Amino acid sequence: MAQAFQNRVRTVEAGRRPSRFGWFAGATAIAAIAVAPLPALARSAPESFADLAEKVSDAVVNIKASQTITAARPGGAAPNLPRGTPFDDLFEEFFRRRGGEGQEGQAPQQPPQRRQSNSLGSGFVIDAAGVVITNNHVIADATEVTVVFTNGEELKAEIVGRDTKVDIAVLRVKPKAPLPSVKFGDSTKIRVGDWVMAVGNPFGLGGTVTAGIISARNRNINSGPYDDYIQTDASINKGNSGGPLFNMDGEVIAVNTAILSPTGGSVGIGFASPAATVTAVIDQLLQYGETRRGWLGVRIQPVDESIAESLGLGKPRGALIAGVDEKGPSKAAGIITGDVVIKFDGKDVRSSNDLPRIVATTPVGKEVDVVVVRKGKEQTVKVKLGRLEDGEKPQPASAKPDDSAKNDVVRKALGMEFSSLSEETRKKFAIDANVKGVVVTSVASGSPAAEKALKNGDVIVEINQEQMNQPEDVVRKMRTVKESGRKSALFLISNGKGEVRFVALPVE
Repeated sequence: MAQAFQNRVRTVEAGRRPSRFGWFAGATAIAAIAVAPLPALARSAPESFADLAEKVSDAVVNIKASQTITAARPGGAAPNLPRGTPFDDLFEEFFRRRGGEGQEGQAPQQPPQRRQSNSLGSGFVIDAAGVVITNNHVIADATEVTVVFTNGEELKAEIVGRDTKVDIAVLRVKPKAPLPSVKFGDSTKIRVGDWVMAVGNPFGLGGTVTAGIISARNRNINSGPYDDYIQTDASINKGNSGGPLFNMDGEVIAVNTAILSPTGGSVGIGFASPAATVTAVIDQLLQYGETRRGWLGVRIQPVDESIAESLGLGKPRGALIAGVDEKGPSKAAGIITGDVVIKFDGKDVRSSNDLPRIVATTPVGKEVDVVVVRKGKEQTVKVKLGRLEDGEKPQPASAKPDDSAKNDVVRKALGMEFSSLSEETRKKFAIDANVKGVVVTSVASGSPAAEKALKNGDVIVEINQEQMNQPEDVVRKMRTVKESGRKSALFLISNGKGEVRFVALPVE
């Protein structure tokens, strides 16, 4: 296997040198490479996973989650149908035979039937004293959880804590002797192409080992606010959920969580939550029995190429602040709508997906440096983080009605017609009194504004972070942007309820 792998590496290396001599040149290149030291990746290709499987398998467990389900007994009361239908005699005779005659020919009411529903998953021991990790969805709604070990021993488990956002649960059992356990590794150091091994309980077949490579990193599958999955082609099936994904040193670098499959079985696309994401949650669940995530108090949106150009960022990067909670930490620190966060607490924010994860893993109460781009210039703001769970409920707006607009002068630009906000336009488009700006009254079909989903009743709040109060402000600002040589302008658009978003529109 190792020799075959080396041959493949060599062939690929030869293919990097195009030549008009075709296969003969390729053969020369292969011969030249053969005398040079092989890359470290080729030398470390495993001939077998047996030693690794033997080292870690005893720490991998099966999880049995039982749930009591209450259902109506068959043969209970007859369906609640109107009397006098042609089915009266049929149903009365049926229910007499099933349960004896009750009042008015119906069977007496039977007590609800209770039955146990069991689900199977995987888990692993991280502390010899009895701490077990699995997915939250494996034990969701369970009334009883049992951990089954490789030697057949079964222990009832206590649920220490769970987190739905990263789908992690911490269990505790009370063993008579120390348990085999495994440790987490550094998932930030893994590379696409690295070998990995999964151990778990697919389809109830405990102690199953599969192997593959890291196919991709930083996958967002829209399963939660902190998606940052590792993708692997190691076979993961139903029942593998909650099981470990090991590196070649026997360290857990991820927790197997989900698969992409049109058939329900493995097609080589599995997803695992990286250790860097889950370990902070596990520590909090062990210490507090709950999560205590940092909270910045902002709404964000991605920065695409058009937004990056309109803000002078050069290339898409960072997280664009689309709204600031009036009672959140960011408001007190001076972060404003339109800022682009490019660094948080010393960590680069490459995209809008990065910011929630970084903030959530930052300790509550910590004062951090936040680097933002504001009107083309970088500046650093200090923010003392709050706690997410305390700030998740939306706060009501407290702005006063805008009485500055007293007329309905209509202007046109970018395929839109817009006018000032007045009592009449607010009523016509159901715009809240706290929303300020210039209302869009018409959007031409096929225009850039229409392509960006702008519609009648939307309100232009800002253009390039400058407040718009009158239709003339919009026309003037667009002229200024065009004269500056920029191809697009960044609009802050609000709906009638005050929910805002950024939209980049071309000024040509």
